[in-house]
Formats: sequence, structure tokens, C-alpha cells
Amino acid sequence: MKQAPQAAKRAGTRINPRALAAQVVDEVVVRARYLDAALTETLAALPRAQARDAALVQEMSYGTLRWFDQLAAIAALFLDKPLKTKDQDVYALLLVGLYQLRYMRVARHAAVKETVEATAALKKPWAKNLLNACLRASLREEARAQAAITASPEAAFSHPAWLLEEIKHHWPGNWAAILVANNERPPLALRVNRLHQSRDQYLARLAQAGIAASVHACSETAVVLDTPVAVSELPGFAEGDVSVQDAAAQLAATLLDAQPGERVLDACAAPGGKTGHLLEHSALAELVALDREPARVKLIEENLTRLGLSAKTVIGDAANPAPWWDGRPFDRILADAPCSATGVIRRHPDIKIRRRPEDLPRLVATQERILDGLWPLLKPGGKLLYATCSILPVENENQMAAFRRRHPDAAEDVLPMSAGRARAMGRQILPGEAGMDGFYYARLRKN
Repeated sequence: MKQAPQAAKRAGTRINPRALAAQVVDEVVVRARYLDAALTETLAALPRAQARDAALVQEMSYGTLRWFDQLAAIAALFLDKPLKTKDQDVYALLLVGLYQLRYMRVARHAAVKETVEATAALKKPWAKNLLNACLRASLREEARAQAAITASPEAAFSHPAWLLEEIKHHWPGNWAAILVANNERPPLALRVNRLHQSRDQYLARLAQAGIAASVHACSETAVVLDTPVAVSELPGFAEGDVSVQDAAAQLAATLLDAQPGERVLDACAAPGGKTGHLLEHSALAELVALDREPARVKLIEENLTRLGLSAKTVIGDAANPAPWWDGRPFDRILADAPCSATGVIRRHPDIKIRRRPEDLPRLVATQERILDGLWPLLKPGGKLLYATCSILPVENENQMAAFRRRHPDAAEDVLPMSAGRARAMGRQILPGEAGMDGFYYARLRKN
């Protein structure tokens, strides 16, 4: 991670929020960092006196990455030549400026002025005239910029060409709606902990706090806020009364169908959202929450502590159970597999930047190893729920078909859900359908 802009180091000096947003964008685009991690580290540089600027930095970072391909098409019109590799932070700053002019309610003169001044914080004062010229030209030649956007599907929908074609190929009747949904701001959906109160009781608490919300029809525990708020403003969040979780993800606990007294494995469990929901949903004899990375297992434990729940947490690889499995089979297994995350782009716009077509074969192979590693751990008659936040068939129904060919003792167990659409096996929710993230579910029964 780069250090905060030089201006941040001088005590009492205001940090230019545009410079911080450019730093975040640069970290994601050039160094392939996760947006959430890059933003968290960058915001740590903000002094307490500038706490209100955190929301501005976040808005510009997320927005610039959400519309990256579109903004890049505009930038190409006004740059005489591409910027050097060492000056990609200046390029990021240019895109941040264009995002403000195109999508934010910032006075145009202020957006240009503040963006140009941010070159000093990046220690690139030579770029001041360049950014000033490009941003002002984009304002003078708005029709030309708009023509460049409409001329290219990649710019119009702000998706890389390979991903746009992948979605178009697999969802010929839905591709445009999917791309539009990917660029929308996601709703804030909550999961009510019904061990603490009913959903109606929590809705009343929200209303009392002045937070407008409604129930989500696809989940018995889901509440959706009319306008997102910070988790610190949610009644009872610190006490575990509620969690942030999309309604599509909340379906996992119901679909796994774990019964009281059963032994359950939550494989690939971090950060623990579904783990907590499984424990809230049913009085299990034992829940084992597994993840490969110690830091991610710690996140599971922190989430469970907030909820006042407990599970056996294990550091281990789902694809290689021998080092961690005690030999006792499970009644139910949740395999929430690593995937392309193409169903949650609206929440993580950096996926469009970081994901590459060559990632897909590697992810499919990882999913295959996980499924093959977990299957022997399941009791005869037991059920395994396979879940991804992908919309690509190669990771979903094709993966399930290949698994059943390898394992004749695996039978499809039809899912009791109406959300989404039936596939050759399992069900697919597309991004934005019923206001939900894109998710795939399939359930296997062991004969």
C-alpha cells in the first residue's frame, strides 16, 4: 500500500479527498487490490477533523470504479497520449474528476478546482495543467464525450469487453438488465436475529429510530432500508440483534434445511454471515465453521461474538479434509464456494477491474476440488448445499452436472424456493431480481 499523499503528513494540513480517492482507484487498478481493503487503509489517513470527508472519498472511489470503462473512454478523447506507468495515479485522479462532473452534484468549478489542486498532494504538480485542460475540455465537448460512450457497449454499460460478451452469451434475453443492475447502488438489506426478536418487532425499532424500511418477500428474516445508513445507527447492531446481509444470501440457511440436533459444516465460512444465520435458524448439535486463512477465521469468531453465538472454528482447506477432519460425518454441509463474484458487482465494482477471463478455469478447478473433498464427509442421506454469487453457468449448473457424473451416489434435491429461475440443476437469481444480488443454489442428497 502506498503511503497517504504527502499533504497528509503535515500536521494540521487538510488532506485533499480527491487525492485519497485517486489513491484508492490506483491501488485497485494498478495493484489489483480489493476496493474494501484499499479504501479502509486510505481512510485511516484522514484526521478526525476531516471525518465527514470519509463519505466523499468512498463515493468517489466506488463511483469511479463503477463507471471506470465509461470514464476511460471519455479520458481517451482528451489525453494526447497515455500516461506513463509511474503516473497512473494522475490518470486515476483524472477519472475521479470526470466522475464528479458526470455523476455527482458537485459544482463544476469546484470539482475542477479541487481535482486539479490534488496533483500537489500526489507530488505531481506538473500534472496540474494537464488535468485542468482535460476536465475543462470534457465540459466544453459534452456532446463528443456522449458520442464516444454510445459508440461502445463497453463504455455505455461500463463493463470490460470479455465480461460483457460472457454475460451476453449466457443470458441473451437478460444481459442488458444484468449490466444495468450491476451499475446500480445496492440496497442495504438486514437479517433480523429472530433469537432476539421478531422481524415485525425490529421494524418497529427501526421506525422509532426514524429509519424507513420494509420486509423482503423472499426471506422471512430480511429487511431492506429505504436509504442506507451506517451500521452504528442500526438499533441493536452491536448487541447482535441484526446483521447486514443481502436477501439472496439469507436463503442459504433455509435451503440447507438443517434440523435441530444435527451436525453441520459451513465450509469456506468467512466472514461468518451464513454461519451466524445457520445458528440463528436452528438449534444445531454442532456447527463447524471452516476457512483456510487464520485472519478470516478470526472474522468468523468476531461475528459470532457480536451475535452471542458459538461454533467450532477450524483453520483448514475444504479441498483437503485429512489434516482437520475428525472422521465424524456431517448431516448437512454448506459449500459456499469461491467464485467469480459476477453476481455481486453492484456491491463490489472492483470485480470488473480485477477479474480476468483466465481466472475462470482456476476458480472452476478450485470449486471442483472443494466439492470432491467435502462429499466423503457427508452422511448417507445427508444434504450438501452448493452456493455461489456467480451468474456464470460454468461455475454453477455445469459444475453440478460434472460433479454428478463423478459421483453416482449424488442426487439432485429439488430446492423449495420460488426466487430466481430454474436451471438444468438448481436455481439462479440474477442481479437486481426482486432487489437481490446474483446467487446460485443447488442441493445434493447423498444416496
